Amino acid sequence: MKIIEGKLSAKGMKFALVCSRFNSFLTDKLIEGAVDCLKRHEVDEDSLTLVRTPGSYELPFVSVKLANSKKYDAIIALGVIIRGDTPHFDFVATQTAKGLAQASFESGIPVAFGIVTADNLEQAIERCGVKHGNKGFDAAMTAIEMAGLYKILI
Repeated sequence: MKIIEGKLSAKGMKFALVCSRFNSFLTDKLIEGAVDCLKRHEVDEDSLTLVRTPGSYELPFVSVKLANSKKYDAIIALGVIIRGDTPHFDFVATQTAKGLAQASFESGIPVAFGIVTADNLEQAIERCGVKHGNKGFDAAMTAIEMAGLYKILI
């Protein structure tokens, strides 16, 4: 059986990180995790671009613009959406996830999902580098593997 999968080396690749400023005390930790992962996998800092958006809802629009530029091997979308007392969380989380998937489909460039969706602040903190790892690091690993896989499949 022939098996095709991406490698975990990102040497020579370029990545764009697009990150929400909302909840920046948490999203900054996601950026740190993603950059740490990329550097550990041989990405030069000059090969990284960080774009900040006001909130997570804006991440898909910016991600598709970056992907369509064809300057990057993958896009890493980072944000934190915390449930509140209104249905706002459901709308933002759903549309952000849908939009990021659509950005990847439309552009042909991997868009890694590094969005923390949490019921409360404690859960969000745990997923941004405390108890449950760092979802920014995880999203960067996904971006590296998918960028390599896309290169093999093209």
